[in-house]
Amino acid sequence: MSLRIRVSFLALAAALLGAAWAAQAAPPPVADFFGPSAFGGAQLSPNGRYVAAKVPGASGRDRLAVVELATSKAQVVAEFSDGDIGDFQWVNDDRLLFDSTDKDVGAGDVTAAPGLFAVDRDGRNFRQLAQRRADFITTPAASKLLPWHTYMMPQRGAQDSDAVYVQSVNFAPGGGVRSTQLLRLDTRTGRSSGVPQPGSVQQWMLDARGEPRMATTLEDGKNTIWLRDDKMGDKWRPITTFDAWIAEAGGFSPLDFDSEGRLYVAARHGSDKTAVHTFDLAAGKIDPVPRFSVQRYDFSGRLIRSGGKLVGVRYLGDSYATEWLDPDLKALQETVDAKLPGLVNLISIPRRPESPFVLVTTYSDMQPRVYFVYNRETGKLTVLAQSQPKLDATKMGRQQLVSYPARDGMQIPVLLTLPNGAKTTDRLPMVVLVHGGPWVRGVTWGWSADAQFLASRGYAVLEPDFRGSTGHGAKHLTAGFKQWGRAMQDDVTDGTRWAIEQGIADPQRICIAGASYGGYATLMGLIREPDLYRCGVNWVGVTDIRLMYGGSWFHTSDLPPQYIRYGMPRLIGDLEKDADQLMAVSPVEQASRLHQPLLMAYGGADRRVPRAHGTRFRDAVGATNKNVEWIEYPEEGHGWRLAKNRIDFWTRVEKFLDRNIGSGAAGPKQAD
Repeated sequence: MSLRIRVSFLALAAALLGAAWAAQAAPPPVADFFGPSAFGGAQLSPNGRYVAAKVPGASGRDRLAVVELATSKAQVVAEFSDGDIGDFQWVNDDRLLFDSTDKDVGAGDVTAAPGLFAVDRDGRNFRQLAQRRADFITTPAASKLLPWHTYMMPQRGAQDSDAVYVQSVNFAPGGGVRSTQLLRLDTRTGRSSGVPQPGSVQQWMLDARGEPRMATTLEDGKNTIWLRDDKMGDKWRPITTFDAWIAEAGGFSPLDFDSEGRLYVAARHGSDKTAVHTFDLAAGKIDPVPRFSVQRYDFSGRLIRSGGKLVGVRYLGDSYATEWLDPDLKALQETVDAKLPGLVNLISIPRRPESPFVLVTTYSDMQPRVYFVYNRETGKLTVLAQSQPKLDATKMGRQQLVSYPARDGMQIPVLLTLPNGAKTTDRLPMVVLVHGGPWVRGVTWGWSADAQFLASRGYAVLEPDFRGSTGHGAKHLTAGFKQWGRAMQDDVTDGTRWAIEQGIADPQRICIAGASYGGYATLMGLIREPDLYRCGVNWVGVTDIRLMYGGSWFHTSDLPPQYIRYGMPRLIGDLEKDADQLMAVSPVEQASRLHQPLLMAYGGADRRVPRAHGTRFRDAVGATNKNVEWIEYPEEGHGWRLAKNRIDFWTRVEKFLDRNIGSGAAGPKQAD
């Protein structure tokens, strides 16, 4: 669909939503992009008669509300005077499970766990189920609660009784997860019972009946998949073992069981890309014929069940999409797409439908998420909420998913975001935004606050999925092993030069930026390519690779011990065997070579990339470069949890970019 058609529909959508958007001479304020969210998501009850949603109250605190869809009657059913509703889920048609958070407190100032609570959909029968603190002295009432390290399970159970399965987490000293125990919890009485486990379980999976059926353990760098076999008296038996960090034959990720007990898995099975296969539990083998695959991508997604059967597959391609297996639901998707053309429309259906209502989540590259309720009987589409109501979608930038050849010929996917109305030949000032991870997929078509904010300030934004990124097949992933600061960095450099050759970027006005691994790549880009990048923005970035492998008296890391011992030596490098290479690609060892303007920001409570990474590099680079701006948010962890800090950070980024590559920048100058 062309940009012109998409924008014309967004203008129509603005009228549909009743938003009073006026033409803006100035770009939207920073707070409109990075302030508190106006909506915390919604979930249909299993029968589809009600929707639960997290919404802010007059005080700004998030509350839990329930809407009866047939009458549009809404009621707040739970709230805290000194905190916010966190995650929530339906226990059954009449009861909800939820936890708490405090969005006004940074990670370093958190003094309580989320806890667990339950309440009826009419606000009655509230009950606390888990403690929020590990108090040495306790009360008789508190002693009946589950311990503070009890959390909701991401997967829903049967949702046909007052019972749910929850997880009791055993944490390592640094904060990583050692193992999880599964508990069956009655949300009305608070009574619980443990589920026998086959070892140090990292992940549990329920079957179509909502009962524990599969577990994944991690021992000595190996994952073992276990099946709870009803033919063996519900005893656990192993069905396969494989390397936890490097893909190998026999490895797979369990997805779901259908009502007949058939197991669906995501596996490569001799192919470069992962796809959905079935697994023969009796023979212990993967069916070689894929049941579902995604063109150009590894499969990433989930199966959708409703009415006791498998009805669809939600997956990530260029953007999120759904393949419906049920003809009626396929027709429903076509109807909704016709009403909301040019947008990604994700339909959520009830588990046991007893009403005509479904939820629709809509977005595009220019449109932040909007939530609708659709009545299948009347064809009426009703707005439930908007995630970013202050932003005018018609003024946002457009995105393109393209690719470019790296110097060795490998095709590198890249997401290009241009300012509203700009062309790909405008030679714009550009920000190369490098994703973190790095073993994640960074390129997905859809609205992004970071990219759209930068585009609203007049910058082209280039986001490469360099080798080592996931989602693009085994060859693309493994080509990044032990390539920090080497071929992975070359891919970013090659993408920048490609953008210059295409006429997208002004070669004299390019800045590189990123967080975590992206912050690392920012520093290495400035060091290795002093004539390519005019400036850099690094937040929470790795600066000393060796520091990642262990803590000290002064800092601790939450990286899992098994990953440090078995994964990192093969993915990043061995501390002893690859010592010279790791030193050569550690920014702190090359700090004297960095002379461009640099903005650095770190969280004082970060346990993923501890503050020491930032201070060591700041002190080292400061000896030869006086154009370094340092920001520290003492209460923050690995990223900015607090809205005030997000707004402050991006305000500083805006000013920094303007001075160096924006309208406030002087002409080309030599590095110091």
